[in-house]
Amino acid sequence: MVKAAWLGLGVMGYPMAGHLKTRGGVAVTVYNRTPARAAQWAAQHGGATAASPAAAAAGMDFVFACVGNDDDLRAVTLGPEGCFAAMKPGAVFVDHTTASATVARALKAEAAARGLGFVDAPVSGGQAGAENGVLSVMCGGDAADYERAAPLIAHYARICRLLGPAGAGQLAKMTNQIAIAGVVQGLSEAIAFGERAGLDMAAVIEVISKGAAGSWQMDNRHRTMIDGKFNHGFAADWMRKDLAICLDEARRNGARLPVAALVDQFYAEVQARGGRRWDTSSLITLLRD
Repeated sequence: MVKAAWLGLGVMGYPMAGHLKTRGGVAVTVYNRTPARAAQWAAQHGGATAASPAAAAAGMDFVFACVGNDDDLRAVTLGPEGCFAAMKPGAVFVDHTTASATVARALKAEAAARGLGFVDAPVSGGQAGAENGVLSVMCGGDAADYERAAPLIAHYARICRLLGPAGAGQLAKMTNQIAIAGVVQGLSEAIAFGERAGLDMAAVIEVISKGAAGSWQMDNRHRTMIDGKFNHGFAADWMRKDLAICLDEARRNGARLPVAALVDQFYAEVQARGGRRWDTSSLITLLRD
């Protein structure tokens, strides 16, 4: 039986690790900063828990991580109780964190020096995609490492592709977030405009969603946007973290991101209004005043 460790049981990692165990039949040991969360997962899925990333990773064929940011990722890999020092030679580390391409490349080099495989594999699809096991997974790394990891990732993915060397997965996730930022702002403006015009926006969306304006955001967020409900989904805090990564990378590669930069400032306004944990679709609240 394949043995794997899973580090990080947030709204994404918790169901992803569950699919790996229940759909994949993988022997999974989990670690989470909050031990009660790990104990809850183990009780639900029948896996084991560990007190540290190193303890979780010891003897495993794969180690998966889905944590918050670059610093969290460095802590679970290279920190005092990090997993890299405990992983057996030939094991593969798969990182589902949305992080920078810089940290992905650095960790790839460190993993290679230790005889470990490394794949950066950020995901898209949100909490619902994780819970339903239909995520889009964008990967960077060596083909041999990817080919070993891909059958396991398939247990919670609708599509998974290797897009280039280490860091390519993170760069692809940046393109995803840049696209989403513009789409959500456009949808917010469209709904707010229609409301001002006196239209029944639920009926309007039913029509226009079947045409060129249709999108995942329109299908999955228009109803809650119309109703003003935002206590769900992908938080404004997380989107700002991701957009900061995008804008930082753009400064390095010379790309121009005027819309992404503007929407980032709109999310700062949402945060200032107390919406740090509101869904990204809360941009519409800025247009209703």
